[in-house]
Amino acid sequence: MSDRYNDKNISFSEHIIKIANDKTYFGRMNDPTCSAREKGICGDEMEFYLVISDNIIIDAKFWTTGCFSSKACGLTLINYIINKDINNALTISPNYILKELIDLPIEHHHCSILACITFYKAIGEYLIAK
Repeated sequence: MSDRYNDKNISFSEHIIKIANDKTYFGRMNDPTCSAREKGICGDEMEFYLVISDNIIIDAKFWTTGCFSSKACGLTLINYIINKDINNALTISPNYILKELIDLPIEHHHCSILACITFYKAIGEYLIAK
């Protein structure tokens, strides 16, 4: 069995594919505390839905039209922020995601930026409404 998957001439490792196929936090939410939607430079769209109580992110989901990279970045971000207060959650960065996804193809590093921007935008919505 090959340890790589090829999508549009880009190879994804089994590690990235496994993370991208994890549906734990993938989907949309009907009644989040806040949410945001952003379109990346590649045309992929990402959405974040957060449930926040006493400044703690108690639930989160993300949705994307993107490929394995967008999904892996979204899940990595949520695994970092879940059950954290918003100040600690805001320390997430594209660099952190890239360190966690060391085998993410360089052509898809922008997906980490898309995930962070969308998350920051959702937190911004929360803080403005507060």
